[in-house]
Amino acid sequence: MFPVFVSAWEATALKAHVAFGVPDQELLAPPDNAREHRYALRAVKQRLHQASFREAVITAYGGRCALSGLPESLLLDAAHIVADKDEHLGQPIVPNEIPLSKIHHAAFDAHLIGIDPDYRLHVSKRLLVQHDGPMLEALKCLDGTMIHLPSRVKDCPDRDRLALRYERFKAAA
Repeated sequence: MFPVFVSAWEATALKAHVAFGVPDQELLAPPDNAREHRYALRAVKQRLHQASFREAVITAYGGRCALSGLPESLLLDAAHIVADKDEHLGQPIVPNEIPLSKIHHAAFDAHLIGIDPDYRLHVSKRLLVQHDGPMLEALKCLDGTMIHLPSRVKDCPDRDRLALRYERFKAAA
């Protein structure tokens, strides 16, 4: 809705300063008429089995995040180990999914957190060298710990899938 500009760059810190609005604009204001404040309809492709499958994954892990143990199902996703676009290993089966909190899911998908085939967590050096606050520290504390596993062995994450995903994590480092 609003123009955004990079107003400064700190090369040593790899930080960009962002300015919102039109340059030399004194006040940033929301749209003042209905034409500027409107919505668009979008077509979204959704897996038909997604809701019931998510429930099966979360139930297999006792309703908790496999990394943090967070017990709030509204904050959990069923995260793919291997994406479903991979026709061979991306099937919607519990051993190809892990219940993760929203922040852990985002970090896992961005290859900032990896899980090796022995169920050990690894945090990227990119995160480990940063110092920011409690959320970052909670992520960093996961390094070297083990994930929480489901009670049934048949629901445990597939080691071959984890190995494939872990190689992608290491390559992203």
